[in-house]
Amino acid sequence: MISTVETSIIKGLIHDETYTRRVLPYIKATYFESPVASRYYRICEDYFSKYDSCPSAKSIQIALEEIEHISEEEFQELGQSFDDLTEPEDNKTEWLVDTTETWCKERAVFLALMDAISIQDGSDKDRGRDAIPQILSEALAVSFDDHVGHDYLADYQARYDFYHLKEERTPFGLDYFDKITKGGLPNKTLNIALAGTGVGKSLFMCDFAARALTQGKNVLYITCEMAEERIAERIDANLLDVNVQDIKDIPRQTFEQKVNKLKGKTQGKLFIKEYPTASAHAGHFDALLKELSLKKGFRPDIIFIDYLNICTSSRYKAGSSANSYTIVKSIAEELRGLAGKHNLPIVSATQTTRGGYQNSDVSLTDTSESFGLPATADLMFALISSEELDQMGQIMVKQLKNRYNDPAKYRKFVVGIDRAKMRLYDVEQSSQPELIDEAAVTSYNESEPKFQKKTSFADFSF
Repeated sequence: MISTVETSIIKGLIHDETYTRRVLPYIKATYFESPVASRYYRICEDYFSKYDSCPSAKSIQIALEEIEHISEEEFQELGQSFDDLTEPEDNKTEWLVDTTETWCKERAVFLALMDAISIQDGSDKDRGRDAIPQILSEALAVSFDDHVGHDYLADYQARYDFYHLKEERTPFGLDYFDKITKGGLPNKTLNIALAGTGVGKSLFMCDFAARALTQGKNVLYITCEMAEERIAERIDANLLDVNVQDIKDIPRQTFEQKVNKLKGKTQGKLFIKEYPTASAHAGHFDALLKELSLKKGFRPDIIFIDYLNICTSSRYKAGSSANSYTIVKSIAEELRGLAGKHNLPIVSATQTTRGGYQNSDVSLTDTSESFGLPATADLMFALISSEELDQMGQIMVKQLKNRYNDPAKYRKFVVGIDRAKMRLYDVEQSSQPELIDEAAVTSYNESEPKFQKKTSFADFSF
């Protein structure tokens, strides 16, 4: 007996070409409960794939007659359904597409659960229990996504609108950082701070996390290095305007008043989650996001991961033969994939090499363990410290890679740093060193210009 929904689907495949083109890539013969409906579906699918059109009643009749190895009873059932299924049905295409999508999702989940039960009770000898999560994930991911790419000539209006769309960004709250990123970090991006040990990677991320919270953003800070309480202590120093060493001396009532005052200034939330070093990967972070959503109703606007090199890869297990280049690149790719999946920016950090630690002009080649990391990141910058900068209470920032803006503009700049309060701040323009800017590099030798900057091809002589 064919259900009403399955009847409507088969009729749509026979009579509605627009509907067929929308749904055929997603329907599977195994979704049909009725063997008769499944047989008609295969006939429609085969015909459409060969002739790029819906089958006529006559072509279906011929296909039925050519079926081999079929019982008389099944042939009779197919014949009894023929007149009903080949009779047109007055259904709106959009309604039928939506109904079919819902049906596909329900059937996919049902069949996945049946497979999981078979694996669990041992009936399925080919797959182990570790296959169950993947089976269920694939079933839950069933969706009618008909976008197959951007048609350059046909979709120009949508493209023009995109050019003028104001992209959602998370501002740094620091003047030059916002300048080099055109207002902050876009979603679906991976952003990396490169620095030596003790220079200020965690300080930078704690400061940025504090600024994002005060902007009303929901912030998730994942630490694989320090305890949750130590990260919270640094953010307390920043937001409560107290030296980090003095926090323990604040009376409870004063501390409570400061935190409550902060609560009244922001609608955002900040969660800090600790994982043991080298024990967590993007899969764990993805599970954490789902758990926070279910238990706390919390969805972050930005994620900080402290820091990338001491995470693990979900693709390369500990003790595998993969080298550090492959592993770190894999971690970066997985984190960037996580950012894309959840539509938010991820900020993390990495160490410099031993030579980079003593280098006053850090470059991409000073990235420790893997050059695959800068190849994957959307924004990468170095934090550079020296005795002279420390005395002035400053830290230098150098752009290494920038997909948001021209990295030649404001390639180097300084920001103020208050290590006691775990805080960065803007400094006066007079405190900035000579910025390495494309506009400033006009000649090879200032005293005797040999290679003048050209503004057009007409300026060149051949």
